[in-house]
Amino acid sequence: MQYTMEQYEASAQAIRSKLGGFVPKVAMVLGSGLGYLGDEVEQPIAVPYGDIPHFKASTAPGHKGRLVFGTLEGQNVAVMQGRMHHYEGYSYEDVSYAVRVLRLLGCDTLIVTNAAGCVNTQWEAGDLMLITDQIKLFSESPLRGENLPAFGERFPDVSHLYTLRLQELARQTAKEMGIPLREGVYFYCYGPQYETPAEVRAARILGGDAVGMSTAPEAIVAGHCGMEILGLTLLSNMAAGILDQPLTEKEVLDAAEAAREKFSGLVRACLKKL
Repeated sequence: MQYTMEQYEASAQAIRSKLGGFVPKVAMVLGSGLGYLGDEVEQPIAVPYGDIPHFKASTAPGHKGRLVFGTLEGQNVAVMQGRMHHYEGYSYEDVSYAVRVLRLLGCDTLIVTNAAGCVNTQWEAGDLMLITDQIKLFSESPLRGENLPAFGERFPDVSHLYTLRLQELARQTAKEMGIPLREGVYFYCYGPQYETPAEVRAARILGGDAVGMSTAPEAIVAGHCGMEILGLTLLSNMAAGILDQPLTEKEVLDAAEAAREKFSGLVRACLKKL
């Protein structure tokens, strides 16, 4: 579906009417099992996706399906507790719709997180990875269709989609906290099936370090909107074919819970420095 500027504005106005003058500056899109950061927001205002015109429902396990506005580490934030995925039957415009609405509400920075399979065989499940770049080769762009100049230009440059300044901020913050932080490339796949061992080998050959089913569409749209982007990945499991064991959803959610303190601590510390 091709959304119009009027639809984006209607969604933004519906949310704005519930915020009492509050203006968010940092948007946070939280992935599988990571939505608990939204529960740590101070003076929260929760807006279910179902109450927002043109928003879609988030059906993935571990995703609450609401926006939480408030303060976290002194920053005015808008936290998406649950994202939409292409595998849920949504178009890429649907998947990234919320990013544009949050931009209209005042957000100029996006912190995007995910849980993903570890492709790099030198790393381990449970590690955190700073996203330095991404690969989304085999599907259409969320910018397909008529361009809306109010958001950005027709052919945006994505040479540094993930903001170099924020990468350095995360790098230094992790070092100060004593948290090992891998750095690598996020390889996007559609899902919902996990990748085959052959697909994981292909991702590795093409330069991917982690493989997952989210993040890339939202990052493209945020970049088009002129937002700064910080991406962080929890390597929740070794990708298919690396270990002789099946992949399960429970493994992903258990890994997110095990990394809760480390992950939320890093995100909050980065927020504080913005």
